[in-house]
Amino acid sequence: MGDVEEAHQAFRARPLGPPGLRPDLAGLSGRDYNVGTGGVRMKSRLVRIGNSRGVRLPKPVIEQAGLAEEVELQVLGNTVVIRSRHTARAGWAEAAQRMRAAGHDRLLDKATATRFDEKEWSWR
Repeated sequence: MGDVEEAHQAFRARPLGPPGLRPDLAGLSGRDYNVGTGGVRMKSRLVRIGNSRGVRLPKPVIEQAGLAEEVELQVLGNTVVIRSRHTARAGWAEAAQRMRAAGHDRLLDKATATRFDEKEWSWR
C-alpha cells in the first residue's frame, strides 16, 4: 500500500467533530440534522421562521418523544437536544385523587401533641 493510499484511509477513518462527540453524530454538517425515530434516521433541513430558523419534526417523531407545545432545548457541544417540557408537580393532583380513592391518603403515624395543643392561643 502506498503512502497516498494510507493517508486517504487515515483521513476517512478519522473522527469528525470535536473530541467527545458521539460517533453517530460526528458526520452532521451545520445545516443538516438526523432525527432518530426508533433506530431509523431521516434528514431534515433548517427552515426560515421570521428572523429565526426551525426544524420541522414529523408527527410520528413528536408522538414518540411525547412532545407538546412547549419543549426544552439544550445545546451539548454541537448537538441540539429537544425534550418534552416537564413542569414541577405535573400529575400530582391526579395522583392525590387516586390515593384518596384507594384510601392511601391517611397519616402513617399517630398525631403527636405539641405545646400549641396544650393551651389556647390566638393570632396577633
